[in-house]
Amino acid sequence: MDASLAGSGLTMSAGLAVGLSFVPLKCMTRYRFEHWSSLSAVVSLIVFPWTLAVALCPDLVGALAQVSFANYLKANVCSFAWGVANVLCGLCLVRIGVSLTMGILTGIGLPIGILLPMVLKGSGSFAAAPALVSRTGAVLAGLTAVLIYSVVLMAAAGSEREKALCGKPSDFAAFKSGLLMAIAAGFLQTGLSFAFVYSQGPLMDALRTRGSSGSGAIAAVWAASLLGGALVNIAFPLSLAIKRGTLRDFLSPGDCARTILMATLFVTCLLCMGNGMRLLGALGASLGFGLYQSLQTLSSQAVGVFSGEWRGTGRRARRRMAAAVLLMLSAVIAMAFLKSR
Repeated sequence: MDASLAGSGLTMSAGLAVGLSFVPLKCMTRYRFEHWSSLSAVVSLIVFPWTLAVALCPDLVGALAQVSFANYLKANVCSFAWGVANVLCGLCLVRIGVSLTMGILTGIGLPIGILLPMVLKGSGSFAAAPALVSRTGAVLAGLTAVLIYSVVLMAAAGSEREKALCGKPSDFAAFKSGLLMAIAAGFLQTGLSFAFVYSQGPLMDALRTRGSSGSGAIAAVWAASLLGGALVNIAFPLSLAIKRGTLRDFLSPGDCARTILMATLFVTCLLCMGNGMRLLGALGASLGFGLYQSLQTLSSQAVGVFSGEWRGTGRRARRRMAAAVLLMLSAVIAMAFLKSR
């Protein structure tokens, strides 16, 4: 299979895995945000990546010691920003609703994650990305505009749905603060992609020269880059559990298993995203993020549809959502073709 097609498939699989990770949330019985969020972070950001890195990378310590501290700092500042975005997103879901939150996050994150790496070049092969003013950059910018418009339609359809089912927000102050937090989270959420894009080059070189496989090196890059994100994603929800006195609820075996499934899907996302971006070559940072984010959006919306979230909504809202899905799918197909031709 052509490397670019394989890369497109892997980055789309990453988005699909994240979207499907919402499924276990629908089945939680005792776990609240503070439980599944903190436990999932421990497993997916620390336990799984470091276990894979140790198992698959010979002389892991020597390879990591070869890379400068500045490279790790850059990666973990980015992942810390992503961790803050996760916390803000959880608060926004309660204050302004799912559709509006995800619409704002995706609408802001897509252009930043796709276009910025063509202006500020990433590390490794991403350093050779085409300029934003090039023909490829212009085409990708146009496809990004289509994606953003589809997100606007999704958010409008979701807002109609929430008004029909729940009514208008009763607390305007909470709604306004939720809106501001969603905007901030939209900028910060790209930290997950940027933690990889701007740090993987030196790490991959050091790991590969010491005998690591490509997939093993990817796991080690994520392990070393996500400690900042883990700090936020563990500390904040755990402090909530202590404050609310709900630590004993961690002992629910069924919800614990569902949370580990969520973590497994997220680790699958990380491995697919990292490998997919590298297979896409110089444009992998931009194209990979666009494909990943789009499939995450589509799959999470599909989870909502099949779980009954759209029952009782008007025909106009459903038509808007259908049009948004078709637009986004068209842009995704065009993006995959852009790199493969």
